[in-house]
Amino acid sequence: MTDTPNSESPYADAFLVAPATSDALAGLSMPLQDAMMTQRAVRRVHPDPVDDAVVLKCIELALRAPTGANGQNWEFIVVKDRRLIKKLAGRYRKGWKFSYGGLLSSAGDNDESLAKVIRAAQWQIDHFTEIPVLVVACLRLTVREGRAPYSLMPHAAVSGYWGSIYPSVQNLLLAARAVGLGASLITLPLWGVSRARKILGLPRSVTPCCVVALGWPRGRYGPTTRVPVEQVAHLDAYGNRAWLEG
Repeated sequence: MTDTPNSESPYADAFLVAPATSDALAGLSMPLQDAMMTQRAVRRVHPDPVDDAVVLKCIELALRAPTGANGQNWEFIVVKDRRLIKKLAGRYRKGWKFSYGGLLSSAGDNDESLAKVIRAAQWQIDHFTEIPVLVVACLRLTVREGRAPYSLMPHAAVSGYWGSIYPSVQNLLLAARAVGLGASLITLPLWGVSRARKILGLPRSVTPCCVVALGWPRGRYGPTTRVPVEQVAHLDAYGNRAWLEG
C-alpha cells in the first residue's frame, strides 16, 4: 500500500500496511454509536488481501441479526476467485450502463455532493476486479421457508422476506466499520439474477440479494452529514411534524 492516511482526521482509517488480524478484531470494541455516526460507503479500497478470520467474524456478527419468524434462512457467499469477480464486474458495468450511467452522466454537474458519489461509484466499477473480497448475501426462499421460488406474494410477505436479509447486512457493515475495513453495499453486480445464480453456483431456491465489497480503505470513514431527524419523522400521519412546533 502506498496511500497516506489523512492523519488530520480523527476518523482516519486508511492504512499504510494491512493491520494485523488481532489489531483489526480489537476494533470491535468500538462503541456502537461511534460506528453508526461514522459509517459510510467506502468504495475505494486497496487490493491487498483481507484475512479470512476478519471476514468470517464480520459474517458471524451478521448472523446475530433478527430474521422473520427466526427463519435464519440466509446464506453468505464469500467470493475471492478473480475469475468470478471478473464476471460479476461485467454484470456491474452492464447494470450501471443501463440503470444509472446514462441518467447520472451529467447529474453531478451542479451538485458536488452527488458528483462525489458518482466518481466513487465509477472508481469502484473501474477497479472492481481488484477488490479483494465480495460477500454476496442470499436468502433461501423455498416452500420450507414459506415461499416457493418466483411465486407471487402479498406485499407484507415480500417485504418480510427481504427484511430477513438486510438487518444481517447492516450488522456486517457495522462490523466492517469497527475493524476498519472499507465496505459498501451494492446490487448492480447481480444484474440479471439468473446469470448471477449461474456465476455463483446457486440453486433456484437461493436468491442473491446484495453484494458487500470489502477491502482495506484508501479513504476514510465519517463523520456523515444527514438531514435533521425532525424533517423525516412524521407523527401519526405523513406530513404531521408536531415536534417542529415544539
